[in-house]
Amino acid sequence: MLKSDILKKLGLKHKNLSENDIEQIFNIVVKKITSALEDDKSVELRGFGTLKKKINKAKQVRNPKTNEKLYKKETFKLHFKIGKILHNKLNAS
Repeated sequence: MLKSDILKKLGLKHKNLSENDIEQIFNIVVKKITSALEDDKSVELRGFGTLKKKINKAKQVRNPKTNEKLYKKETFKLHFKIGKILHNKLNAS
């Protein structure tokens, strides 16, 4: 689903808000989530899931083509743990 699709659906549901207002609200939510993750906080959206920032440790790696040894710096990844309500909806048969 694209950002534009989300904004259209929100626009249909909240006709009292303009398209510009809906986009501003959406951007604020995304910025708040991003800033919380940058500050090493987890973000919990009840019923949906939890987002956490995790560390990929620095390590020696090898280029399989040239067999050259390289050093990979410490990086971060995003970990998502699905919420109970979403899990149950996806697995209902």
